[in-house]
Amino acid sequence: MVSYFVSRPSRDIIIAGHQEATREVWPQFVEKYEAFISALVYDEAGKGDAEQARLRLAAIEPFAMLQITDEARRLAEKIISHKAVPEQYPEDALHIALAAINGADIIVTWNFTHLNNPFIRKRVRQIVEKEGYVCPEICSPEELLEAEI
Repeated sequence: MVSYFVSRPSRDIIIAGHQEATREVWPQFVEKYEAFISALVYDEAGKGDAEQARLRLAAIEPFAMLQITDEARRLAEKIISHKAVPEQYPEDALHIALAAINGADIIVTWNFTHLNNPFIRKRVRQIVEKEGYVCPEICSPEELLEAEI
């Protein structure tokens, strides 16, 4: 999400819409919510083009960072082994696990393939709750903006 926030405007209309929605919701993360990022996000933000990496790291600097723990790794492994998230995307399962074990209410993402789709959400919720955690809601920035109306 942070990439959409800091990147130059896209000529692709869908990406441009995602960028605009992200820029609209981003101040709420700082001002209204107790927002967190994971160490995964921090690592991802620091990669690639040096100037864009600097902008991404500056944008996420206000957020508390959730550290990757053995407990999170175990829950992520369960999410993958029960086929809620494909094994090729262990980072996605780890994002969910970190949010769940830290009591996050919501995961905000543009990842509709491996995180924010109804089939994934249903399977993830079943696994996370079976393991004794409250499953965070997974939504897009647009959904979060609509909920604020």
